[in-house]
Amino acid sequence: MTTVLVVDDEPGVCDLLSDALRIAGFETETASNGNEAFEVLRRQRADLCIVDVNMPNMNGFEFLAKLREHDTTTPVLLLSARDSSEDVAQGLRYGADDYVRKPFSLEELLLRVRAILRRVNQDVQGDVIFECGRLRMNIDRHEVHLGDELIELSATEFRLLEVLMDRKDRLVTREQLLREVWNIDFDSETSVLDTYVSYLRRKIHRDDFAPLSTVRGVGFKLVDEGTTE
Repeated sequence: MTTVLVVDDEPGVCDLLSDALRIAGFETETASNGNEAFEVLRRQRADLCIVDVNMPNMNGFEFLAKLREHDTTTPVLLLSARDSSEDVAQGLRYGADDYVRKPFSLEELLLRVRAILRRVNQDVQGDVIFECGRLRMNIDRHEVHLGDELIELSATEFRLLEVLMDRKDRLVTREQLLREVWNIDFDSETSVLDTYVSYLRRKIHRDDFAPLSTVRGVGFKLVDEGTTE
């Protein structure tokens, strides 16, 4: 099972992230600072490290720089309340794989974690493929097929379908979709989501195949077989 090491000096954050990761199917280890994290790594291999930047004694940048002296492959996702472009650039220069600003949603963080792990394991696993009935989505080739038919999607339509396919058979709320596709992280009366759902249905629905269903007033769900409401 994939193991994620969470490094944060705030116990509440460690507990929250560990619980969310375990629910999502990951094993977790925790550390409250960089020195503890290296102790964990000496006895336990981690497939991914989630590291807070603002820690005493050894901050996240220092931890990352030290890790990269002898380990250039273990992916690291940095967390920080700092939001300057210089801090993001610094983290990436030290070898971070991604950088998430606080506050963040757990849904966003889990998506970032899965995306990093997909990239890291791509050479072993090949292209990332999502399937739902006759619908097949190749993330790496940016292609969608319905049976033998190639479906042309815009970048936004593709991203919307990717989020839904990644959570096939599960409800995805309107708020989650607005945040993860359009980066709208507040209550909004915008109709953009409904507009793009209608665009997507025109392209992937057929008379005998309608996988994208509406849960009225809540969100949407992609299922192997279904009818639109």
